[in-house]
Amino acid sequence: MSGYCSSRFATVRRPSREVFVGNVGVGGENPIRIQSMTTTNTQDVSATVAQSITLAEAGCEIIRITAPNKKAAQALKEIHRKFRNAGFNNPLVADIHFLPSAAMEAVEHVEKVRVNPGNYADNKKFAIREYSDSQYLDELERLHEEFSPLVMRAKELGRSMRVGCNHGSLSDRIMNRYGDTPLGMVESVLEFLRIAEKHSYQDIILSMKSSNPKVMIEAYRLLVEKMDAEGMSYPLHLGVTEAGDGEDGRIKSAIGIGSLLMDGLGDTIRVSLTEDPIYEIPVAEALARKAMKQWAVRSQPDDKPDSIDPYSFSRRVTNPVELAPNIRVNSETPPSVITRSATPITKPQELSGELKQTSLILSDTPIESLWIRLDSPEDFETIPEASRAVSSFVPSLTLEIAPEIDLQSLSKGLPKNSLPLALLRDFGDEDYSQYIRFLRICSDFNAIPIAGLGPDCEDGIFSEPASNLIVTLRTGLLLKPPFHETGVYRRLAEKLRNWRNTSPIWIRNGRIPSRQQTGFLDRLLDASLLTGSLLCDGIGDLVSIESEPNLARATKLAYNLLQGAGSRISKTEFVACPSCGRTLFDLQTTTQRIREKTGHLKGVKIAIMGCIVNGPGEMADADFGYVGGAPSKINLYVGKECVRYNIPEDEADDRLIDLIKEHGKWVDPENVSFS
Repeated sequence: MSGYCSSRFATVRRPSREVFVGNVGVGGENPIRIQSMTTTNTQDVSATVAQSITLAEAGCEIIRITAPNKKAAQALKEIHRKFRNAGFNNPLVADIHFLPSAAMEAVEHVEKVRVNPGNYADNKKFAIREYSDSQYLDELERLHEEFSPLVMRAKELGRSMRVGCNHGSLSDRIMNRYGDTPLGMVESVLEFLRIAEKHSYQDIILSMKSSNPKVMIEAYRLLVEKMDAEGMSYPLHLGVTEAGDGEDGRIKSAIGIGSLLMDGLGDTIRVSLTEDPIYEIPVAEALARKAMKQWAVRSQPDDKPDSIDPYSFSRRVTNPVELAPNIRVNSETPPSVITRSATPITKPQELSGELKQTSLILSDTPIESLWIRLDSPEDFETIPEASRAVSSFVPSLTLEIAPEIDLQSLSKGLPKNSLPLALLRDFGDEDYSQYIRFLRICSDFNAIPIAGLGPDCEDGIFSEPASNLIVTLRTGLLLKPPFHETGVYRRLAEKLRNWRNTSPIWIRNGRIPSRQQTGFLDRLLDASLLTGSLLCDGIGDLVSIESEPNLARATKLAYNLLQGAGSRISKTEFVACPSCGRTLFDLQTTTQRIREKTGHLKGVKIAIMGCIVNGPGEMADADFGYVGGAPSKINLYVGKECVRYNIPEDEADDRLIDLIKEHGKWVDPENVSFS
């Protein structure tokens, strides 16, 4: 079913036409290009030039500047001149919403213009209207008349263009014909592409951004499939919009951008963080490095696709496994978190102290199974004492049986234990007899078997019935590019499907020892890419982070990954835009301030938007919205509806809390339950 890419198991780069943005080639044989956007007021020429220089010096190859009106678009002329006089050749891009007149001015001064098809010469009023076919064609004709002058002028001047669709700003016409869907996003872009192609203009780059990584991933995949059907090969600009800040923003961006890059899609990227834009660059560079390292030559034979529908999310159906009382692992429950301890099982008091300290830090993100490695048969003797020592902190134990331990040692009898046990054992691709013995031992001692398998394991290994089996990849798999871990898990899921085996799958992050030597950003991005890609495919029922030796850090990161992929909510969800010259308040300090006041509201989703361009749409699935309505004035939303207008900024935080209380979603911090 995976027609959007050459392989879902290896990274084979999608062929695309080369489009020049000034002197920078995008697509074709070019590397992945790094972008960002200024946050200054565009009419403050000196400040905008200074920030553009800072971005260029940090490694930003293409710099975008908002032009919300004609005066801002006129300022681009002087910005461009001063930036060039300072010795920088990085192309500048004008970001346009709503006003064709601003676009027509901007195209005279910069190398590229970005237009949003949902806002450009269109309306977004959340109006409900049925369009007849003739009325819809009339709308397209109007759009042709509005957009054609910009296309013709860009072609005449040799400028490029990005048609950048945002999930939150689909036009009412698109919404009423296609709904708030990835297909609606795709059709919104294709309308503009068809107009441009009628004028023989093809210097276009495309984007399909959303604050929801699942929606963003599905939209890009569907766009590629639709383009292929029409013989189009435009390069792709990847990004997760309104990703937020800190670790959460990096995780969301890595899930969306990284998943597509590993599938071979994407030619230029922007990581949108609610921070100073200079901090976006190292994250984008790291993601680009990881993808380009995986690229395969295009002559590589295509793989047979797996059976996952890449255009519509559905979770892989699994049978239930009782990991512990009140912790059921299956497709009907959020993924569970297993955390590995480096402390030997022979030191139960140290384990207890480690868990006690961790419990004070974690509060609402508990370890659901503590994972400990057994290195010798003698370690079995310590299991009861260790179990008693940790039982007040964790509900179950996962014991990894080292390969050096003969399974015969297990068959002599596991000690009685106060906690439910899961036993993990890795198997070679042809260890069928050992695998069967392991299943029977686990059955004898009422333990959950966890099989670590390789990508080439015999299909027959799954024919042995095991109703409570959990499956994962075995330790130490060394995969050479272009093959990657995401692809191996996809193969594993496909093998299980072929044998009608519905065992839950455990996603293990950071299993290759060399990764311990990488920096935290790399480890975070690796974990986000693997776990996020699989969860957005509907694969994965348990998650662990092995690359972080600290129990609290590893557990917290696992929960943050699950939240970023929309698979398990353990804290307040914030959707926050990255700021730009349109922003009507300080987004960074405002976001931090609101987080401090509302961050304890587990399961509540709050959107913080600098202006109305994407705000009402992008936060449509948020519970509450805090949106810049005018200078120093805030509008408050409940879902899509604005319920409070023009609130003074110094009152807006309290009014937001009042609104949350009115809708019954407020809990005082001291009354929060962390059970």
